[in-house]
Amino acid sequence: MIKKIPHRVTQLAATVTAFALALMFGVSAASAQVKPGDFITPDNASQVKDLVSPGVFYKVQRGMTMKIVPTERIDWPPPYTDATEKYSSQVQLSKDHRTLVGYVAGQPFPLIDANDPYVATKVIWNALWRPISNDDYDLRYFDCETVYSGYKKSFFPIEYLQEGHYAGYDLVGRTEVEPMPIDPDFKITNRLWLFLLGPELAPQNQRGSSLLRYRYGSPTHGDDTWSWEPGTRRLRRLNEAMNSTATDAQTFSPDHYSGFTPKTEEYDYKFLGEKEMLATVDAEHSPEMRCATDGGGSACPERWQMRHMYIVSAEPRRTTNNASALDSKTVIYMDSEMWFEPYTDTYDRRGALFRNNTFWLAYRDRPVPDAKVAIYPFKREFVVGSCSTDVQSGQASMCYLPGIETPERECWYINMGAVDKAFFTTEAMVKMAETGHM
Repeated sequence: MIKKIPHRVTQLAATVTAFALALMFGVSAASAQVKPGDFITPDNASQVKDLVSPGVFYKVQRGMTMKIVPTERIDWPPPYTDATEKYSSQVQLSKDHRTLVGYVAGQPFPLIDANDPYVATKVIWNALWRPISNDDYDLRYFDCETVYSGYKKSFFPIEYLQEGHYAGYDLVGRTEVEPMPIDPDFKITNRLWLFLLGPELAPQNQRGSSLLRYRYGSPTHGDDTWSWEPGTRRLRRLNEAMNSTATDAQTFSPDHYSGFTPKTEEYDYKFLGEKEMLATVDAEHSPEMRCATDGGGSACPERWQMRHMYIVSAEPRRTTNNASALDSKTVIYMDSEMWFEPYTDTYDRRGALFRNNTFWLAYRDRPVPDAKVAIYPFKREFVVGSCSTDVQSGQASMCYLPGIETPERECWYINMGAVDKAFFTTEAMVKMAETGHM
């Protein structure tokens, strides 16, 4: 049984652990390679080689710039903190150490011990029930541009994409919107969360494309996923393995839309360590800035700061529904305060670096400075930019959240009851795709 640990104690433990590692492994020496006020370009990229993932370093070498700023503390939303203190003491892993037992709301494992033999699995479960959004969310009108990125390349988009919704609804772990903490529907359907992407609004030949996905509590019940395509104008049931595959010109796959989100039990995890590394957790810009020095393949210049990261590798279990997953391995870099992955790297079947997914997050009480509705009584994290890069071809899909050319700038509605379960049905998806009504 895990003892109940207040959030402030968790943060103290993380600080002590980070200090100990610095002494043991020379992290402080590595951190000294950069300091607040430094500006990183391809010309001095070697300064950050050991402070970012190989995929992020690839992007810096090819034009993405960084403004180094002081480290800032990131606090959880108070309702999430309260739920963690109330419920975490009753959470444990199942006998096979893969599934959560006793989870209700908040963070399952607020005290992370690097010597715990199951620390990697606990980090992943913490990431699933992250504080960034745990009731519902609706990201409205965002756009993505696919380019061939590279140092000093001119901006020439291969594809422009605009989406109407990126929305989700959690049935378990709710802390701000009724029903709390668990939607009664969970006992009937066993669904943990619901997700909808769409309808696609541009390009015109893909208008109406949508994706609907359900995650279940049973460790043996794979995700249910459906798509609607304008060419056939029919609903299609997808094989679960397709969630690890990018479509069209986009390099994002559904399993990596929000960091690393395949079904947790279908992967084996290994803890690779913890380290001070650079990430964007308090972005300066919203909407994000199209990077002028890498052909639009990232958001730059942007603020990066030193963060304490847990590093975990995830390999698909070949005996599960995800046996044909495209990636042989994903390396996850997890921020130990905000519990969101600032970046992940994936590797192909040969073991070569394949894709990098980078996320730029802002820490504030509203997603944009002039918000009229999406305003909170406390600061929370918002993803304001995301990019997936195929490092083997140089193709990158950069998404702006809110979009650069979209009609609504508030964009993010988190834990506000903006969507309910009725929004996440195949009937609603088809109707919205066919009519174009948002």
